[in-house]
This record gives sequence, structure tokens and C-alpha cells, in this order.
Amino acid sequence: MAEVQETEFLIVGAGIAGLRAAIGLALDGARVLVVTKEALGESNTNYAQGGIAVAMSGEEDVALHLDDTVNAGDRLGDREAARVLVEEGPLRVEELLRWGTDFDREGGRLMLTREGAHSCNRILHAQGDATGAEIGRSLLRQARSMPKITLREWTTTVGLTIEDGSTVGVKLLDKDGELSQVRAQAVLLASGGAGQVYSDTTNPAVATGDGIAMAFRAGAEIADMEFYQFHPTALSLPNVPRFLLSEALRGEGAYLRNARGERFMERYHPLLELASRDVVARAITREGMGATDEALPVYLDMRHVTKTDPATRFPGISRFLGQHGLDLRRDLIPVRPAAHYLMGGVRRDVHGRTSLPRLYAAGEVACTGVPTGWRAIHCSKGWYSGRERLKPCPRRRPSVHILPRLRRYWHLCRTLPAFGRVFNDRCGRMPDYSGMRRVWRLRWSRYGQSSAKIQWGPAVHWWSCGIS
Repeated sequence: MAEVQETEFLIVGAGIAGLRAAIGLALDGARVLVVTKEALGESNTNYAQGGIAVAMSGEEDVALHLDDTVNAGDRLGDREAARVLVEEGPLRVEELLRWGTDFDREGGRLMLTREGAHSCNRILHAQGDATGAEIGRSLLRQARSMPKITLREWTTTVGLTIEDGSTVGVKLLDKDGELSQVRAQAVLLASGGAGQVYSDTTNPAVATGDGIAMAFRAGAEIADMEFYQFHPTALSLPNVPRFLLSEALRGEGAYLRNARGERFMERYHPLLELASRDVVARAITREGMGATDEALPVYLDMRHVTKTDPATRFPGISRFLGQHGLDLRRDLIPVRPAAHYLMGGVRRDVHGRTSLPRLYAAGEVACTGVPTGWRAIHCSKGWYSGRERLKPCPRRRPSVHILPRLRRYWHLCRTLPAFGRVFNDRCGRMPDYSGMRRVWRLRWSRYGQSSAKIQWGPAVHWWSCGIS
């Protein structure tokens, strides 16, 4: 193993949460190392289409946004965390504008649209349906311009270093298969979600839950792992990835139709197609089940929408559909729910502090309490805004967190080919992924998004047997 390196702060992950944290710390004068297991720019952030919900019209709008956010979480969330999010939202958007984020405008003003569970138009977009990519671009550009920030791609974090109960650094594996250690005053996990646990997911291959697994092994509290949000409308074509069809399509007036051609959301919620995602996802699932449990198609229909040109408003979606012979202006688009966003994760407080001293968490890897359940309302899980006092957050009894036993290194073998050789040399064999495939089938067929809560028990057992 190479000699131990040192930095002031180390951030695992280079999506929106990790980059924003790095910029904030560097502005305070700190030296920051950011590591990511893929190329810079490859994260869930890059694939986010829809937009950011933000109250830009004063205190009354902030109060209404808070109510919408709490209600969208079925009132299970942490209202204080939600308050921080909606109150600081306008300030964070102003930062993004200063750093060059090019949000869509209309008549020179920021364009605000409406999506599910919102009572008014407050969604900002960029390039129609490429909001995440545009925010990621501007943050990465800003981070690269700051000499205090070091960015290291193709570097996988394989474990946290804990001494006397505190986090003092991480163990890293580079693209050449070399292991090293980095010590830091504090570590921020911003490593994203775990969509690859599911066979049907909108997440890229990097969303393997490794940050949560590392924190769990190190002794950090994990919460709300039973709450996984399913996006209602992912493209449903044979042998085609579950490409996300943004909720903004329904915000612009798209309908949902069943196999008989009927609009059906009026049977499930007064907000129709703009109900919260959990309601819409379950409705689509029920409409897609025939009398003998055969699968029936459910469609997104935008053929009647004339006020918006889909090719202009949704260029990325239109381009992808065109590659498969579909056009929003003339075709019914087959859809189905897919795993999209993890509500649970490493439990943290409103300052990003976890139960382990000197370990922080931000973004999808974190359980912030806003929102909770299966519902989301186009809000980030929050921002880590800079240096915090290095003390743990108060402990409380965690909620149910039946975490799958993510065995060490299994995710690396999928994302880092060089690592496979190292693993094989040291352990004598490669991991067996048959257990993972059985988990996928079990999770989707028996404990999918139509259940009230996800039951992990049998899946955990099979996972443990299949991967070691």
C-alpha cells in the first residue's frame, strides 16, 4: 500500500452534493480532495431531467412550499429539515446563477413550471430536460477553477478509516488497482444512491449504494432504508434501459392512459396526473395488472398538447424516443414505474453530521428526513454548506433500517475492470452475481413499489448467500 496522504477535508462523490460542498469549503480556505469512482460528470446528477423546486417569490411562497413539501412526504418527514431546505433554496439558486448555471428563461425571466404535488409553478429547468447536467457542468467548472480543490476521478473509496470511534480518513483504490490511504480532518459522503439494487431503475451503473455500505460497516446509523421512491414514468420497451420520462411532461399536460385507452388517474387522486409520485406509480402498477395477473401496457399520451413543442421543450427525451421510433407528438409512449431515488441512507442532522464523529453525509446517500416515505417533491436532500463543528449529532433510536448486506468490493468489480484482477489475485475468485440477480427478481416480483413498505428479509438472506 502506498504511503498515507493527508488533506483537510475529503469528499466521496462528485455529483451536485459533493461539488457544492467542495466549493463551500474551498471558499472558507480549506484544502479539499474530491474522489469519484467514475469519470467526473458521471453521477445521478447528470441524468436528472426535471428541475429544482424553489420558492422565489418571497415569504408567502416559502411557507406554501414548506407545506407542499411536508404534505408530499405524507407528513412523515422532519419539518425542521424541510424548513431549512425551502428557506435556503433561493440562496442556493442565486449561487448557481453566479457560477454560470444557465436556467431556462422566458421573456428574460426565469421560467417556472409546475410538476407533481406542487400547488403552483416553482420548478426551474435548464435546457428543457437536462437540468442536472447543466448544474453539474457549472459546479464542475467552478470547482476546477479553485486551486484549493483537487479532483481525482476513477478512484474508488473502499472503506472508512476509524480510530478511537472517529473517522480519520478513507482507503482508496485507483484505476491501476493500487490501494492507498488518505487522512483528513473530516470526511463527507456524497456518493449517491443505490438504484442498481433493483432490476428496473432509472439510475446509472454507478448507483450501487457503496457509501451507505461503508458507513454501515463503520458503525454509522442508517435510517429509512425501506423508503425507496419509484418514478412513475420510465420508458417500457423490451431490451431498452428504463429511460426516465420526466414528470415535467405531465406538468405540460400529458395524460396517462391504460390498455383500453382510458384516462384513469381520476380514480386515484384529485390532482390526477400531478399527484405525488407514489400515488401515480401505484396507479400505473394497478392499471398494468390484468385479471389473471398478465402485464398490460400503460401509456403516456402527449398527442393532444399543442401549446408546447415537445422537440423544443424536451430535446433529450425526444431524441432518445426518436432513436426507438417514437414521437411524443404522434405516439402513445409505453411507461412503467422504476426505482429512482432513495429516501433513506446514512442518518444525519441539518448540519450534515452523522452519528460518527468527523463523518458527514449529503445528497442521496444521506437520510435527511426531507421528504420521507416514497414521495419526493423535486427538492435536493440538502446542501452541506461548509465547515461545521466536528461533533456528532445527537443519537436517537433509528427507524427501521433493514440494510442489505452489501459485501465488500462487489460493486467495484462492475465499475472498475482493473479491480477485478486485483480481487481475483487476493481472494482466489470473483464474486458470484447470481445472488444479486435473484434479489432483483424477488424484490421486483414480491416486494415491489405497490407494497406499503419494502420487506428486505428474504432478499438479505439470498444476497448474503450469493455474494461473499
